[in-house]
Amino acid sequence: MAENKRDYYEVLGVSKTATKEEIKSAYRKLAKEYHPDNNKSPDAEKKFMEIQEAYDVLKDDQKRKTYDQFGHAAFEQGGFGPNNGNPFGNSSGFGFDFDGDLGDIFSQFMGGGRRRRNPEGPIKGNDVSLRIKISFMDAILGRSVTIPGFQYYKSCHSCNGTGAKNGNDFVTCPHCNGSGRIKKQVRTLFGIMESEQACPYCNGTGKMIRNKCPDCNGNGYVKVKEDLLVKIPAGINNGQQIKVKEKGDRGINGGPNGDLYVEVIVQEHNVFKRDGNDIHIEIPLDIVDAALGTTIDIPTVYKESVSLKIPAGIQNDNVLRLKGEGVKDLRSGVPGDQFVHVNIKTPTMLNKKQKELLEAFRKEETDNVFKRFINSFKK
Repeated sequence: MAENKRDYYEVLGVSKTATKEEIKSAYRKLAKEYHPDNNKSPDAEKKFMEIQEAYDVLKDDQKRKTYDQFGHAAFEQGGFGPNNGNPFGNSSGFGFDFDGDLGDIFSQFMGGGRRRRNPEGPIKGNDVSLRIKISFMDAILGRSVTIPGFQYYKSCHSCNGTGAKNGNDFVTCPHCNGSGRIKKQVRTLFGIMESEQACPYCNGTGKMIRNKCPDCNGNGYVKVKEDLLVKIPAGINNGQQIKVKEKGDRGINGGPNGDLYVEVIVQEHNVFKRDGNDIHIEIPLDIVDAALGTTIDIPTVYKESVSLKIPAGIQNDNVLRLKGEGVKDLRSGVPGDQFVHVNIKTPTMLNKKQKELLEAFRKEETDNVFKRFINSFKK
């Protein structure tokens, strides 16, 4: 009876606020002291069992919480608390183990209700991912990449994934008579009730393999290693993923494989910079071309060069646009633009003739930029 039992904390000699480590330490010390192999006193075995019982409850967070709330009554025959805090199942309280579906119990008890999906039915495998690195231009133009020695689980061709020899060597499960479900009586707070669950012998299929497929040993799948070809679409951007169907983890109970997601890492280019579908490029321009204007050939991601007019008097860091010379959109095919950033370079090595010309220019200059800046302070 519960009233004849000592408090579990008292048995282990710890406080009710003791940590799990303190409880474990106390248990080890007492268990060693009173173990029947070490202690030959008449009551050693009884004390050892008492210590073990106390530790089994207090080491488990949920059991400890239940014990703190309800005491020994929670773990006694006919009590109202369970081993694991579940009021519908307990091997030491109600005398049974419950692993059924509470939704099924209440559905039957209340005369209907929603049932959960059969967890033993076909389940798709988990998705997996990997990364590949490609060049900047491969991302713009597209290419195919081979992943050597890629391993995944594949449906067995010999049995078509059934696991049975010749693909059809099955017998009706004798435990559920082919229904895939078995009924189980469960004692609850509401009395003895009947629950239904997937048959554990056939995993809810209603069939059992009579002769296993020799190629997959009845698993229905085999592990393969092969070179996997992945097509990189033109216009893909850094960090985007490509989905390869059913090359992920294997499914469960005949479910399909998960998918493989290939994340693309794009290397930087030494000239082109990408922003969405737009391309940016910086060009050096000498002061003569900047002052007088000119026409130059600019490389793009699709063409060797495109003619660009530089207007006279352009300033450093001005940006010119080449419309439609950017990256073609991955889905629509509509191209972005290319932006040309001007970086005017001042010559550092002048010959005698160049110096004379620049000196002559300075003498003829009537609108000195720096003088105009200084004069602005005098206003």
